[in-house]
Amino acid sequence: MNPTILIVDDEQHVLNSINRTLRHDYNIILSLDGKSALQVLREQEISAILADQRMPGLTGSEFFLEAIKIQPDTTRVLITGYSDIKAVIQAVNDGQIFYYIEKPWELDDLKLIMARAVERYQLIKKNKELLHELEVTNQQLSIENIVLKKDVEQKYNFSNIIGESKAMQDVYDLMKKVIPTNTTVYISGETGTGKELIARAIHFNGPRKDKIFAAQNCAALPDTLLESALFGHTKGAFTDATSDKKGLFEVADGGTVFLDELSDTSPALQQRLLRVIQEGEFQPVGSNKTIKVNVRILSAANRDLLRLVQQGKFREDLYYRINVFPIHIPPLRDRVDDIPLLANYFLNKYMIQAGKNINGFSDNALKYLLSIKYPGNVRELENMIQRAVILTGNEQILSLNLLQTGWTESQKPHIPLSDNSSDISEIPLPKRVEELEKKYILQSLESNRGNISKTAAELGLSRVGLYKKLKRYNLN
Repeated sequence: MNPTILIVDDEQHVLNSINRTLRHDYNIILSLDGKSALQVLREQEISAILADQRMPGLTGSEFFLEAIKIQPDTTRVLITGYSDIKAVIQAVNDGQIFYYIEKPWELDDLKLIMARAVERYQLIKKNKELLHELEVTNQQLSIENIVLKKDVEQKYNFSNIIGESKAMQDVYDLMKKVIPTNTTVYISGETGTGKELIARAIHFNGPRKDKIFAAQNCAALPDTLLESALFGHTKGAFTDATSDKKGLFEVADGGTVFLDELSDTSPALQQRLLRVIQEGEFQPVGSNKTIKVNVRILSAANRDLLRLVQQGKFREDLYYRINVFPIHIPPLRDRVDDIPLLANYFLNKYMIQAGKNINGFSDNALKYLLSIKYPGNVRELENMIQRAVILTGNEQILSLNLLQTGWTESQKPHIPLSDNSSDISEIPLPKRVEELEKKYILQSLESNRGNISKTAAELGLSRVGLYKKLKRYNLN
């Protein structure tokens, strides 16, 4: 549909002339006076108004003053004579006209001016639509942000950290004491114990929960890239530095920075970290500018930092700076009581993701889970459950054989279990002997790094005899 233009002039022949010029490109409405033209503005959308200055009743300038109140975005163009320069100035100041046309005009000039007038109105209208869409989007994002914050706070609430054992209760007690403070916390524990989960719980339950939580695995990057990731860099600081970049410390100003695997950092980087902790300031790579930040630092390592200090591999002053409030996360083998809770939690989690309905574990499956040493800790248990759920077909219960698929050496029980037998004593003796023999051969091969001669001598076998047993048990 063509845009609508309102033409206002007290002379009919002028209206007819303009109508003939513009009617092919626009929907034209003609009005002989300002009063009737204002009524048109009240009833329908007008893209542009072309009005004569000299009219009985309302002049062009007076008409535009009233038109602004009805449709302020409509583009206004004034028709005027050479002697009406004062009226033009008044219309520009009060009526906010877009352009004025002097009598007599050229037809091509009239067409060009009205085309620009209509284009201006369409741009204003489109801009308002985009601003409205942006406002709606911002409101939606604000709502989503609030929901996400609540989800995160709920996710890292104490009730969502799985563990009721005495060892974990001690951890909770320490967390409750340090959370309300801004104290630097050092979290120690083996790989897979959930150190980052504890760090996030400290942040999202503490005074900085509305600020950024930034985590960096220090072992994941070489020193040069890690330094840039933490402190940022300036353009040209190194070959690939094509622009300035902020580091985690600057991005997380006011929030929390979690440094995982801190034991794998170099002495030079440890010196820079010490300055940030002590002075709250640093310099980006390639810059002499000092940046001040206020961040809470949480750190973690799966190696004994004190031993590394004694070996000269970790700065002693940095160790005491980060070790203000230590929290040790016990390995899973020291909190066996939590294994059923964790196993059921992971079962429900991955059962929902896979859209399956599994009614828990068989007795022998649960006994098996309780018998493993878990060098990979909670992460290892989670991976086992996830794999078993994926492998589950139409079974209503998760059986032992599904857990045994993909065994690692640490996950193999000393005596084989079976969901088809309620008691280990029901397994025939020859079968148990074969399993034990197979186990000792594997252990000996591993300790001798696959050397057949040494393994055969250690087991009291000939090389030929060992090869026969390897073939018999299908061992590579």
